[in-house]
Amino acid sequence: MSQPTDRAALRTLLRERRRALPAAARIAAAEALAQRVLALPFFPSSGYVAGYWAMDGEIGLHVLQMRLPAGLVYCLPVLHPDGVLRFAPWRSGDALVTNRYGIPEPDIHPSSALTAADMALIVLPLVGFDAHGHRLGMGGGWYDRSLAARHTQPAPPHLVGVGFAAQRLDAIPQDHWDVPLDAVCCEEATYLAKDIA
Repeated sequence: MSQPTDRAALRTLLRERRRALPAAARIAAAEALAQRVLALPFFPSSGYVAGYWAMDGEIGLHVLQMRLPAGLVYCLPVLHPDGVLRFAPWRSGDALVTNRYGIPEPDIHPSSALTAADMALIVLPLVGFDAHGHRLGMGGGWYDRSLAARHTQPAPPHLVGVGFAAQRLDAIPQDHWDVPLDAVCCEEATYLAKDIA
């Protein structure tokens, strides 16, 4: 079966694919993913690590959050009215509110949250990826807008896309605004950018 070439059709196909994964496979994948992310050659020893609240079949980051070494603070994204993401420290049990997309985020005023530049590492959800580190997101552009400085400035933060192996495609069509990643991790493999490998 050939894969669709337009982004909307790819998103539909890949979201259905990840939602179809059985619970046992999801749990095992989250465990393997955490090990892969923690083993990245650029994984920080201190600072802020931004993750996300898994929705719509996305791979969970709960194992990664629980295994973060001392010296690292886990953060969740917060939508800011200016159209870019901010990030706020969050631990299990801290208050959450639901944003306009129905996604839980820390219960703080967006203006008091940290910027992407404050992060040492950002773990991004994805709908699809390829072995070259290209990411297909949900299509809202939040991460691309928030990380646009990466087109002209080197890391930090380091950017890692994460998903299930079932979301891998041969190639993801790219647009000029797509932000390059330093790595993509799934439960079966780690794909490093050429300048890091």
